[in-house]
Amino acid sequence: MAVAVADKVPPEESGATTTRMPPTPAPRRLTTVRFLRSRPDRLASDQLRPDAPAAAPDAGSVETVRVGGKGRPTPKRREAETKRRGPAPPPPRTQREAAKFARANRPDKQVRREQRRTDAAERRERMAAGDDRFLMPRDRGPVKAHIRDLVDSRPHLMGLFMPLAVVVVLSLLVPIPAVQSYLSLFSLIALTTMIIEGILLGTSVTRKARKRFPDAKIGGLGTGWYAFTRASQLRRLRIPKPRVARGANP
Repeated sequence: MAVAVADKVPPEESGATTTRMPPTPAPRRLTTVRFLRSRPDRLASDQLRPDAPAAAPDAGSVETVRVGGKGRPTPKRREAETKRRGPAPPPPRTQREAAKFARANRPDKQVRREQRRTDAAERRERMAAGDDRFLMPRDRGPVKAHIRDLVDSRPHLMGLFMPLAVVVVLSLLVPIPAVQSYLSLFSLIALTTMIIEGILLGTSVTRKARKRFPDAKIGGLGTGWYAFTRASQLRRLRIPKPRVARGANP
């Protein structure tokens, strides 16, 4: 009992010296921490569910997109096509390789035939329209165009030159001498008339062309022969097609 009473006496009254010990910390309990990101297997299963809500994007995984520009110059069209096609193949080193390369790049025969037919039709159409880029050298220029207009503006007896040639051939094939004589005489008279008309036409056309183009060098013989050959053709067969009607004053 005495020992028990002595324990209850305060240290100041008993005169004893005591040392205070620091309090012992309580043991820490480990708890599970749930992070913002879910496990891959759980995330995949949640995405497969049709009723699962759409996952909000993570604040740390959001990428910033620049709207102002691409940050690099736009490549030229030639450079882009070169990158897309790749490097050019090496050139052929022998004649056999060159021939093989040409056969490989040659289009189909049917395609080439259709292309030639299309090009020929286009050239004929442009020639008939009087386009100088597709005309023969003897038909090019404003002087020749004016000469054609002068010839096409009036009818000519020389336009029957081709039918007269057929009559001459028939006169040689008919076995009747009297018919051959009459046909030969008619052909001679018509041919002489055509020659005289051609000379007069060449002179008139040369004079009018020199008056219209005083600075151009216009020869009488060449201009007269060009007018004669133009007038000796049938009107519907003339190339380029006539631009003026008969009776017009070009």
